[in-house]
Amino acid sequence: MKQVSILGATGSIGQNTIDLIRRAPGQFNVVALTGGRNIAQLAADAMALGAKVAVTAHDALLPELRAALAGSTVEVAAGSAALIEAASRPADWVMSAIVGAAGLPPGLAALGQGATLALANKESLVTAGPLLMQTARANEARILPVDSEHSAIFQAMVGEDADAVSRVIITASGGAFRDWPLADLARATVAEASSHPNWAMGQRITIDSASMFNKALEMIEAREFFGFDPEQIEVLVHPESVVHALVGFVDGGLMAHVGPPDMRHAIGYALHWPQRQALPVAALDLAAIGTLNFRAPDPARYPALRLARDVMEMRGLSGAVFNAAKERALDRFIAGHIGFWEMNEVVEEVLTRLTGDPAEMNAALTLDCVSRMDHLARQSVDQVVSERNS
Repeated sequence: MKQVSILGATGSIGQNTIDLIRRAPGQFNVVALTGGRNIAQLAADAMALGAKVAVTAHDALLPELRAALAGSTVEVAAGSAALIEAASRPADWVMSAIVGAAGLPPGLAALGQGATLALANKESLVTAGPLLMQTARANEARILPVDSEHSAIFQAMVGEDADAVSRVIITASGGAFRDWPLADLARATVAEASSHPNWAMGQRITIDSASMFNKALEMIEAREFFGFDPEQIEVLVHPESVVHALVGFVDGGLMAHVGPPDMRHAIGYALHWPQRQALPVAALDLAAIGTLNFRAPDPARYPALRLARDVMEMRGLSGAVFNAAKERALDRFIAGHIGFWEMNEVVEEVLTRLTGDPAEMNAALTLDCVSRMDHLARQSVDQVVSERNS
């Protein structure tokens, strides 16, 4: 029986993972579940799955979690150190679905004990790709991509010579504002940005889809995970969201991965890898879909894609700056301190301020250095926003 842990169990990726585990009785034994503020969900899942330990990221919620699991055999803990300890417990397979840079230390801990890391936390590769990959190699661990686009690339390359790949195309839905007049984006509200036309996701990733910051991160992720050169990585807007990625080869052929917009496919592929098993996802009716549309993303509408290319060229700690600035700018948009369009401007300004020193950007890529740069970038966002609003 495969021993599994789910980091970020109460989010959409975690809940879809739990759904698949429940549909495969007798195949999985749950070691650890971690979550955030949804204590009722975390406790209910921990009891239903017989988890050894349940951890909330928030120290103040430990009493609530302890009360919810009173009388059960589930251990309880809280805080960042507890998250790392849970990820360090021996397991065969660990889902990394904690949102944001907070997912990096537990992911490294899981790799440190040799687990297969199913990586839905793209920020880990963006902020510290070389460190993550090096840790996997040093511990004979494996990383499997769970982002739908990178799972698609991974699957399209099975049995292929990586040297024969000439290009990869990552598709994007275009998000909530793909057809809005460009002039209207400055007045877009949080509620409008939080509604995705195709995918059912959390608020933050849905807004990132509207701004295309999620696709910017995925470009960097593709470089770090697969080793592609920046010029090999392309993005196309594909409103139907059924072609998740395409891999182009030196002979001119393109291999496309096509499937419904259901994250359980990518999760299930990683969960059962290297085998394929039946999954509860809908079969595509291509005749009903009729037409698949593709268009180049408008650089004026999606500045985040240009910033991602800058980061891919700089490498080093620039990914940590970019991700932290993006996360903090999103915080400030959700709080009403800046507008939707201003997120692009704030992130670019922070990149300009913090990446000017090549020696600083190319310092040794350690967890401490990444954490320090993450902190500096968030402080810089607050400073830039304060200056803009003064």
